[in-house]
Amino acid sequence: MQNIPALEQAVARLVTDLEFDTIPADALAGARQLMQDQLALQVGSASLPWSKAVLELTRASHAPGAAHVTATGDAMSAADAAFVNATFGHGFEYDDAHRASSSHPGSCVVSAALAIGEELGASMREVITGIVAGYEVYTRIGVLAAPQLLERGFHPHCLLSNFGAAAVVAKMRGFDAERTLHALSIAFSHCSGTTEYTSTGGSVKRLHSGIGTRNGIRAAEMAAAGITGPTTFLSGGKGFYRAFVGRDVADGAESAFAADAPFEITKVWIKPYCCCGINHAYIDGARQLADRAGEIESIRLGIQTGGNVIVGNKNANAYAPQTIEHLQYSLPFQFAMSVLGRGNGFRAHHDYMSGQLDLSEGSDVAALARRVKIEVKPELDTAYPGKWIADITVGYADGSSDKIFVDSPLGTAENPMSQADLDAKFRDLTVADLGAGRSAQLLRAITAGDLDQPAAEFAALLRI
Repeated sequence: MQNIPALEQAVARLVTDLEFDTIPADALAGARQLMQDQLALQVGSASLPWSKAVLELTRASHAPGAAHVTATGDAMSAADAAFVNATFGHGFEYDDAHRASSSHPGSCVVSAALAIGEELGASMREVITGIVAGYEVYTRIGVLAAPQLLERGFHPHCLLSNFGAAAVVAKMRGFDAERTLHALSIAFSHCSGTTEYTSTGGSVKRLHSGIGTRNGIRAAEMAAAGITGPTTFLSGGKGFYRAFVGRDVADGAESAFAADAPFEITKVWIKPYCCCGINHAYIDGARQLADRAGEIESIRLGIQTGGNVIVGNKNANAYAPQTIEHLQYSLPFQFAMSVLGRGNGFRAHHDYMSGQLDLSEGSDVAALARRVKIEVKPELDTAYPGKWIADITVGYADGSSDKIFVDSPLGTAENPMSQADLDAKFRDLTVADLGAGRSAQLLRAITAGDLDQPAAEFAALLRI
């Protein structure tokens, strides 16, 4: 790899040099936790309307193969199955998050690794290794792009999933460093996707994970066929950081991809609430106000710059959601739902879609949401880089006030959900479709399964 910049070399070497036996125990635990959450979401979200539409579209045009769609069991190529499964897994704002890169790696890397594993006849040890490789490339590229990527209106997950899926394939197919570099470079040519959906909706957002995942797999296939990409795809004057972030990466950025750098997969954030992660700290704070909900006169929410773009004042429908996409990205309504005890989980959002949860202009939730004022505080960007926090001030009718600050919402690595709660989320998403026995069997296979088990045998547990 002569005449290739240090950054691009380091990214490729991160993939090629990673071996299962060199992955720390806490990173392996993170990978299993990621699988537990993501695969449950694929099962539980397969029946959503946009999930059904994607499946029918893919059924009509898929390439044959040995990989399978979660829940339905349709056999397809790895790229097509991963496209559908990643869409399922990212389909309801309930999937894992990575705080420092403002992204959702799990739906990409789990879907890609399991589909490729089925296609190759790989073991679950190889699948987990692929998950870790993809996760680390995805998130480490993403951390170096934060916070500007989000602030400029891009959807980090839609862009980064191209790199994550390409890294999964490169690892599991045993690419050398040069071919791995070209797979990642070609993935760069597929990068696209903005967060305009937070303002005007559109179910295409649900597909952003699937689009990037399929494109990343295809990019690796192109590299395997001998197609090449620019060797300065990250650090060049028209590379990823200059084009999408508007700046060069700092000198020495390659150290982020060193073998001894901390593993990002140890920082998996499992969501307890079925909405944009930027809302979560505010929801945690709002739950503390339930006893005095009827006395609230004013609510002032301090917010970071990037958060304001997604769930705050720059979200055109934050104060008047008309669709499920609007609601899941509305900070005022998510805050009000929490204060009033309506819930912010899977069931509450299903109820809204079915008309069982009234959030119309005359509802109590809408009335409380109108009392929310959102104030951008750039100083929070500086004080809490890589975190989404909540700065809450509430005024009451009697003249008193409460000040609440949350810097590590429930589910983050700093404030993790209990294993019992993680398992409860898993059952909530899987038992209705798989039955209690099959759900328990799948959970055991994820958390303590045989690493030599064939991926195809494991994947069969996901079919209804």
